[in-house]
Amino acid sequence: MQRRRSLRTGFVRGLGAATATVALASGLTACGGDAEATGPGSDKVTVGAVSNGAAQQAELSVPVVESLRAQLPADVRERGELAIGVGALPAGFPPLAYVGTDQKTLTGAEPDLGRLVAATLGLKPVVKNSTWENLFVGIDSGKVDVAFTNVTVTEERKKKYEFASYRQDNLAFETLKDNPWNFAGDYRNLAGRTVAVSSGTNQEKILLEWQKKLRAEGKDITVKYFPDANSTYLALSGKKIDLSFGPNPSIAYHITQTASGNAPTRNAGSFSGAGESLQGLIAATAKKDSGLAKPVAEAINHLIKNGRYAQLLAAWNLSNEAVTTSEVNPPGLPVTNS
Repeated sequence: MQRRRSLRTGFVRGLGAATATVALASGLTACGGDAEATGPGSDKVTVGAVSNGAAQQAELSVPVVESLRAQLPADVRERGELAIGVGALPAGFPPLAYVGTDQKTLTGAEPDLGRLVAATLGLKPVVKNSTWENLFVGIDSGKVDVAFTNVTVTEERKKKYEFASYRQDNLAFETLKDNPWNFAGDYRNLAGRTVAVSSGTNQEKILLEWQKKLRAEGKDITVKYFPDANSTYLALSGKKIDLSFGPNPSIAYHITQTASGNAPTRNAGSFSGAGESLQGLIAATAKKDSGLAKPVAEAINHLIKNGRYAQLLAAWNLSNEAVTTSEVNPPGLPVTNS
């Protein structure tokens, strides 16, 4: 998941018919999407709203922390709003960001975290949905203060943006719930397995590297490709493949969708999307030198300490991507690999 585009491809292929359709209009507010605002002054944030079963809805108490609010740039503090950018147009990517069952609310783990951060800082969250490309136009122009949209930290991006990390950037293996196999962090455990992966993605690159290593050891993996998520799941439920390898969030979402079916699945282990030598990180993204990364990181750390962060991730089945601390501008993917 080194490039956001390859990750997005993984999501699109990993969602199938359950993906919510986003209502579009061609000339949308600010950076390509309607601005969705919730009122100021409330210390309650609802997470997992209208999620179509992808999350456990919960109302969380999130009091303002005045000491953190004081760290905000003066213009943002005086405006009283946090313009939160999400790049989920046109189709969204459950469970991170998509239009909910009411056909208007942008739900998902990403906008929900943005709302929690805004509440902690005493700001009204104004969520602006756009395409991935227009998201960065919004940040560059100042129409978006900070993006919560599955952006991987890279050294190349640090040239223009500052970051506050909030989730691990992981790939994962999905298997049938009754299959005892586990990855356990060792590619050698894949020997003799049949694994589905999406073509042209970062996960394919990593899987083929493992296959090369296994072949050098006299072993092998059988790699399979399918045209869409439904075909992959049919192959998995029919035991024509052992595993599916893809972005951890899309697998977390799919697990919730299969839970009540005839062939429920589970997560059989994860691996950093940045590869073996670096834990990839997803981060809130603001314009470089905006002064926002530090207070946002401090707000996330406050949410980690008071348990709201863990509640959010648990609601969206993403607890296995938790970080222990939000870091400002942590090590990112190197320029040669970003």
